[in-house]
Amino acid sequence: MKFDLQYTDPKTNARAGKITTDHGEILTPIFMPVGTVGSVKGVHAHELRDDIKAQIILGNTYHLYLRPGLEVLRQAGGLHKFNSWDKPILTDSGGFQVFSLSGTRKLKEEGVTFASHIDGSKHLFTPENVVETQRIIGADIIMALDECTPGNANYDYAKKSMEMTHRWLKRGWEHFKNTEPIYGYNQTFFPIVQGCVYPDLRKQSAEFIASQECEGNAIGGLAVGEPTDKMYEMIEVVNAILPKDKPRYLMGVGTPANLLEGIERGVDMFDCVMPTRNGRNGMLFTKNGTMNMHNKKWANDFSPIDPDGPSIVDRVYSKAYLRHLIMADELLGMQIASIHNLAFYVWLTQEARAHIIKGDFSTWKASILPTLMTRI
Repeated sequence: MKFDLQYTDPKTNARAGKITTDHGEILTPIFMPVGTVGSVKGVHAHELRDDIKAQIILGNTYHLYLRPGLEVLRQAGGLHKFNSWDKPILTDSGGFQVFSLSGTRKLKEEGVTFASHIDGSKHLFTPENVVETQRIIGADIIMALDECTPGNANYDYAKKSMEMTHRWLKRGWEHFKNTEPIYGYNQTFFPIVQGCVYPDLRKQSAEFIASQECEGNAIGGLAVGEPTDKMYEMIEVVNAILPKDKPRYLMGVGTPANLLEGIERGVDMFDCVMPTRNGRNGMLFTKNGTMNMHNKKWANDFSPIDPDGPSIVDRVYSKAYLRHLIMADELLGMQIASIHNLAFYVWLTQEARAHIIKGDFSTWKASILPTLMTRI
């Protein structure tokens, strides 16, 4: 992987760059649709590529490990061939999913044991075998195994967790360097900064992660219950330390406003289930604010969903029709809303990129942010 830092905003820490992988280029800042079990829910690969304009998608190690399983993925030739996506893929380590299984997991120095949410079977993730699993999945960017602490974790727990994440990182990074890709193209390894909401821990973690000299770095453990202003503070603490010549990935964040605030603070890559999850529940994000399609005021509104929206669904279907589908729990309604939201998220990050290059990002952000946060 190669990262070129192309432009830096003169008034903020916002950056525009280009990541080059063996499966293509990624123009940053970028939003990455989440394809948990090998699919972005309800969205075809051609819609992701041609309409949403996604440049990279995510897969989830935990879910793909459990099903279809590693043998099927190996036989398929990796996830790219399995799901017919020929652009870059990033897989997370599964650490966040295991963290969410708090009642059925057990942490120890070796790794984390957990019970499958599917059948209750017992499994072990270690820093080493998570690398092996992601080698088999075949993602272009793979993540280190970490523990994601809740946003309200006390200082002592957050410190112990961070230190174990660092020890796990050293083991995973060493294993990555001592193994080879399976399918003939290069993969890269990102470590993850932890430290909860404590500035001194975040500083320690960022310094340790930077010292490993990986090709990119991630910021984890945010948007897990902590106040929004704390999240922004932690991003600032971490990005003051992480190297400027490597991409920075903020994991699991967030709302359109969160994206712009993260970009302003020097983040390059984002992912979140919000566009698809909220879309399936009838919430649409637009540059004019959020729309709740359950609201009766849309029942007789036959105007396009979003006349200026980036997706074809925005102009083809009316608000009234989409509301009807959502109210009827029709699958097509969930699909239209998901496509709309994903296209908007990708558009928003690429629009931010255009204004960074133009040199007026801060002015543009100040003009669009209030409307993004309103309810229509």
